Amino acid sequence: MRDTLPISDTLTRCVITRRDLLIKAGYTAAGLALSGSAVAGQQVPSVILGEGDHRYECVHDWLVPPDSIKWGETQGVAQDSKGYIYITHTVGAGSEKKDAIVVFDKNGKFVTSWGDRFAGGGHGIDIRKEGSKEFIYHCDTGHRQVVKTTLAGEMIWEKGLPQESGVYKGKNPFVPTNVAFSPNGDFYIADGYGSHWIHQYNLKGDWIRTFGGPGKEPGKFNTPHGIWLDTRHKQEPLLVITDRANSRLQYFTLDGRYVSMVTDGIRLPCYFGIHGDHMIVADLKSTVTLLDKDNKVVTQLGDGAAVPELRGHPRTDFIPGKFIHPHAAKYLHNGDIIVAEWVPIGRITLLRKMPA
Repeated sequence: MRDTLPISDTLTRCVITRRDLLIKAGYTAAGLALSGSAVAGQQVPSVILGEGDHRYECVHDWLVPPDSIKWGETQGVAQDSKGYIYITHTVGAGSEKKDAIVVFDKNGKFVTSWGDRFAGGGHGIDIRKEGSKEFIYHCDTGHRQVVKTTLAGEMIWEKGLPQESGVYKGKNPFVPTNVAFSPNGDFYIADGYGSHWIHQYNLKGDWIRTFGGPGKEPGKFNTPHGIWLDTRHKQEPLLVITDRANSRLQYFTLDGRYVSMVTDGIRLPCYFGIHGDHMIVADLKSTVTLLDKDNKVVTQLGDGAAVPELRGHPRTDFIPGKFIHPHAAKYLHNGDIIVAEWVPIGRITLLRKMPA
């Protein structure tokens, strides 16, 4: 199952920055009341999302690629130990360069791009330190494989359909969407767009086990799109997996045993980020949900579910401060949140943490 939605979704009001000047001409007078930067020579208020200790200044289009690259659907976000931010996208129509991975510094300045072989399939991306080096694990949905590379894009290995699992028979597809890491070096691949299995490997890339599979009952999935290691509790860390089309999160032990599920506040969950006791969930149905340590909803940021879907519309129709389809969300090192949206022309939003 790919990212298709029979839903009516919305966008959240956000901030215009200097980059937004490229598109400001199309905003209505109401839409102009959205930013803390100068528009037409005037200062206008910033849009603040959330409440209490969880307030964020919303800055749409914070990351913009050079003219030679046109955003396609922006799908994955990662940050390395030095603060560099990596964005995966499907590459937009008319893009001169076909690089699917675009890199920015921690201040939002473009640094480099690479990965033209992934054009059309740039999806989930994460970074893990192994020894003294950091490596990228990237899910290429176009070639239906997971690749491990250096931060500069040099290939270490590529891994396709896991025949060892014994679950892929006939025409059952394998389309990996995201990867999670275990403290002991193992990693887990979510077959989110394929046959709904989770595959566990050791650090060397040897298959260990497969669990999950299609279904609605506990422990089964319909689009296990995102996967993450939840370390917020003192007991053994657990895997948390977005069971997107079943509108729930599911928890598993590191050896694949089902533990529990979360449904409150969950619509079409895509991906996670953890900072302290809080977890963010990028929800394809127009919001970013913040959960506390007990997985109770703290707030839903930029909730756009009450307005018509604008996925295929031009930027001039986007509603400041409203999200359309959040596909990935991640806490940056400084506590800010970055959100990548599944829209054909891409959008990367910064949620800048406000002082308490």
